[in-house]
Amino acid sequence: MLTVDQLDALRSTLASWRQAGQRIAFVPTMGNLHAGHHSLIRLAREHADRVVASVFVNPTQFGPNEDFSRYPRTPQADAEGLGAAGCDLLWLPSVETMYPFGAQNTVQVSVPGVTETLEGAHRPGHFDGVATVVARLFNQVGPDLAVFGRKDFQQLAVIRYLVRDLAFALDIVAAPTLREADGLAMSSRNQYLSAEERPRAAEIHRVLQSMREAVQAGREREAVEAEAGERLAAAGFAVDYAAIRRPDLTIPESAPGQGDGARVALIAARLGRTRLIDNLEFTA
Repeated sequence: MLTVDQLDALRSTLASWRQAGQRIAFVPTMGNLHAGHHSLIRLAREHADRVVASVFVNPTQFGPNEDFSRYPRTPQADAEGLGAAGCDLLWLPSVETMYPFGAQNTVQVSVPGVTETLEGAHRPGHFDGVATVVARLFNQVGPDLAVFGRKDFQQLAVIRYLVRDLAFALDIVAAPTLREADGLAMSSRNQYLSAEERPRAAEIHRVLQSMREAVQAGREREAVEAEAGERLAAAGFAVDYAAIRRPDLTIPESAPGQGDGARVALIAARLGRTRLIDNLEFTA
């Protein structure tokens, strides 16, 4: 695997691949990679001749009280894991490369509507930072397709909106969420959980399953959401939201027994110092 940290070197390599007629897939990450990230690389390989991954801890998507300084940097382990998973090129831009005028003076990309609820309501400005850095990465790499995980469901919706609205000439491939044996979604933040918190964290997935079953049984959305929040609170979580939405993240009608198509249950909650998110897609 080739590792580059200069934009000229990145573009030169990518140009040679394109001249050879090779299809390029891209997997953007913030590093501290685990098996879930490696699965994205393998999925990208199924769709392309060459796979590029980036590792960049993006300062513009962290709020003032969030964990940018705490976010773990594990560059050697990341490179080893990416290479073993089948990545061809690791792009390691600096903050200066990504934001030549500084992170505070950058041109920003803002996606309306879908960013204003759920995560957007609890983390103001977060998705502006995500959209801004992803647009820059797409311009730098120019991939034929990009792979994003379904665990960050709202982020995936934001990226799809961004790609369509700005006419990026690439496809978005959504990868399934990888889970631990007890159902906990794999996440870089799981390492922050204490030994006592770790088994309790799996309650999020169990609650998502119960939300799905309740909606499919015809129970009203508001009651399902309230019960999910109470169950999480009883397990020691501080709940930001437990919500039922359509895949476009609009609120479905609350009448019971709708059975009118796709739904997604979404949870964000803190366990100790660790904020966890997860979701479960299903048909009502």
